[in-house]
Parts: sequence; structure tokens; C-alpha cells
Amino acid sequence: IALGSSYNIQPTLGCVLSNYVAVQYSTYFFFPILIGLLPIVVASSFSILAYHNVRHIVRRQLPIVRRKLDKQITAMVLMRVIAFVCLTLSFNAYRIYTINFPTSQSMPMAYAISRLTQAIFISINIINYMISFYIFIIFSSRFRRQVKLVLVRKYWQRWKYWCCYINNRIESDNNIERPNSQMESEEKL
Repeated sequence: IALGSSYNIQPTLGCVLSNYVAVQYSTYFFFPILIGLLPIVVASSFSILAYHNVRHIVRRQLPIVRRKLDKQITAMVLMRVIAFVCLTLSFNAYRIYTINFPTSQSMPMAYAISRLTQAIFISINIINYMISFYIFIIFSSRFRRQVKLVLVRKYWQRWKYWCCYINNRIESDNNIERPNSQMESEEKL
């Protein structure tokens, strides 16, 4: 077998996807429907159901504290869904654009700009997974208290003890010899 020879890999089922089919699949089904619309519809429908559930709780005889907490959780869920929709739609729109209009490496400036834009939109997609913490911090006083309890009282105290541990023992000076007395004792030997 020669090193320069090329191998043709044949699929076992006889199905070969061309580049055109892959682009069409990504453009019209994968990103808009499977990654975009389906999760948005599911998240939105459940947040709307939660909102209606909280509206009906007001009519029932439940303690005021419970109603307040339910409203707070519903506000958090609604804000999370709004952030999810905005971040998902922007990333999916960018992915559809880049699949249909790829940038060639032969044009260095355009390629660099497209790579920068890609980095920005990937960061936006990653923000989608961590934004829940910040939304919950903003909208829930109970969540803020719990975060403060965990971070300040538990971990900060442990870190402070571990990092700033000072030995507060006092040792006597009886065991320490002065340099001159040590030299004198060596001369006597």
C-alpha cells in the first residue's frame, strides 16, 4: 500500500449525504426547529403554565408567605425563559448564517472578523447556561440569602482559616542559645 494512495470509504447502508443536503438539513431543520423552536416552545409553554398556576393560587386559601414565594419563583422562571429565548435565537441565527455563507481563509481580514464573531456568539451561547444564577440573584431575596449563607459563612470562613492560619503559640527563650555562647562552647571542646 502506497502512502500517497487515497482510500474511498463506502457507507455500509448506502446512504451518502452530500454537502448540499447537510446544509439544507442544518438550515431548515436542525438549527431552526430542533435546536431553536422546539426548546423555546417547551420552555415558554411551561413558564406560561406556571404563571397561570400562580394566578390561581391567589384565589385559593394559602398562606401569604407561600403565595409570595410562588410569585417569586414564577418571576424567576419567566425571566429565565426570556433570557433563554433571546440567547438561543441569536446563536441559532448566527449558525444558520455561517452555514449558508462560509468565509474563505483566502481572505484573511474577513476570515478574522468571522472568527471573532464566532467567538462572541459562542460566548453568548455559554452565557445561556450560566445566566440562571444571576437572574435568580436579581429576582429572589431568598436565593440571595442562601448564596450568602453558603459563600460567606461556610466557604469564606474555611478559606480564611486555611489561608490565614497563624500559629498563636508562645515559646520560651530558654531553649535558644546566643551565637556567641555557641562559639565559646565549641572553642572549649
